[in-house]
Amino acid sequence: MFFTPEFWVAVAFVILMVIFAYVGVFKTAMSALDHRAARIKAELDEAARLKQEATKVLADYKARTAGAEREAADIIANANAEAERIAAEAKSKLEDFVTRRTKTAEGKIALAEAQALADVRAAAAEAAVQAASTILSQSVKGQIADDLLAKGINEVRQKLN
Repeated sequence: MFFTPEFWVAVAFVILMVIFAYVGVFKTAMSALDHRAARIKAELDEAARLKQEATKVLADYKARTAGAEREAADIIANANAEAERIAAEAKSKLEDFVTRRTKTAEGKIALAEAQALADVRAAAAEAAVQAASTILSQSVKGQIADDLLAKGINEVRQKLN
C-alpha cells in the first residue's frame, strides 16, 4: 500500500491541500470568486437597468413618432383645406373679374354704339342740310331764298341733333 503510486498521489494531494489551507489559497480563491460573482451580478443589474432605460426610451420614441405623425397629418389636412379655400377664393375672384370686365366691355360697346349713332345722325343731318341747301339755292333766288335757306338749315339742325 505505501508503494503504490496512487497512495503517494493521494498523500501529495492532501499535503498540497494543507499547504493551500495554511497559506490561504482557499480564502483568496473564494474571495476572488465572490468578487467575480459580485461583478457579474453588478453587470447583470446594470444590463437590466439599461434594458429598462432602453424600453423607456423606445416607448418615448414611439410616442413622439405617433405624435409627429398626427401632427403631420393635421398639417397636411390644414394645407389641403387652405388650398381648397384659396382655390375657391381665386375662382370667385376670377368670376367677379370676368363679370366686371364683361360689364365694362358691354358699357364700352353701348357707348360706341351711341357715338356711332350720333355720328351717323350728324352726317345725315349734314347731308340733308347740304341737299336742302343745294335744292333751295337752285329753286329760290334772292333775299327770300337766303332767309328760307338759313331758317331751314337751323330747323334741320335742331331736329336732327
